[in-house]
Amino acid sequence: MTAEEIKRHRTESVLRELIPEALSQLGDERLRGLTVTEVVCSRGRSDADVYLDPTGHEEDEQKQILKQLKKVVRGLEAYCLKAEGWFKSPKFHFKFDKELERAKRLDELFSIIEKEIK
Repeated sequence: MTAEEIKRHRTESVLRELIPEALSQLGDERLRGLTVTEVVCSRGRSDADVYLDPTGHEEDEQKQILKQLKKVVRGLEAYCLKAEGWFKSPKFHFKFDKELERAKRLDELFSIIEKEIK
């Protein structure tokens, strides 16, 4: 692992802690209850994809939440800058994590197969 990869992983780890902390201080109840599942930074750490847990949110509600997050993204970035004393914060791109749904579906399929085998 190179020094750049270590820095990127460290930044991702810090952001996984800071973003939920920043969200919890917002006035919107929907945003305060969001769970960050993963943060993936680009190679130069100028952008960060922030994956959110979709559990309990319908498709149209997810779109509304993403729209609201676009409005407050600069405040969240400023919070992370101030908290860590960074010169520059990555630009956040929020997405709902579809991998959780796929993993859940695979687990269901495996349990069905297991029942059929027995």
